Amino acid sequence: MNILLRGRAAKPIAFLLCLVPLALLAARVLLGALGANPVEAVTHFTGDWTLRFLLATLAITPARRLLEWPDLIRFRRMLGLWAFFYGTLHLATWVCLDKFFDPADMWADVTKRRFITMGMAGFALMVPLAITSTSGWIRRLGKRWRLLHRLAYLSAAAGVVHYWWLVKSDVRAPLLYGVVLATLLGARLMRRDVRPA
Repeated sequence: MNILLRGRAAKPIAFLLCLVPLALLAARVLLGALGANPVEAVTHFTGDWTLRFLLATLAITPARRLLEWPDLIRFRRMLGLWAFFYGTLHLATWVCLDKFFDPADMWADVTKRRFITMGMAGFALMVPLAITSTSGWIRRLGKRWRLLHRLAYLSAAAGVVHYWWLVKSDVRAPLLYGVVLATLLGARLMRRDVRPA
């Protein structure tokens, strides 16, 4: 399996697979299959995929160790950028289709509705991660790059809380995301504990 991950075609195939959710969303839009509240459907769809890609990004390191597939690391940056892409779509849906570019209405939401506040915080944490994802930034920041990119855990946590506060009653989906995030964070902390001094 690791040989396949190392091949030239692996990254283009992964890129195309990351486009599948967007293609599914476009198909639903074209077919008018978004239900009674299309804006809400698009918002939830893009939000779900933002969290999924964030968690997939965080899962790369423990998965490569557990499965002994070191070349999985080649896909971490790509998955992180796709998380940011779907997060941007999620935010753009709210800005364009829900708030119609009304700054006052948006500011009122951010300051008064706690799930919006948490969502904004999660997205804001993703911005420096996306900006510093290039090889040039990795070289410039050195060891600080790893420290900075731990913000991905905080961003994912903010996303889970954002989702939890949004749904209020049926918390099964955000609870599942929260369990996955807690497992990934636990795996990271355990790995640090077992490292030799």
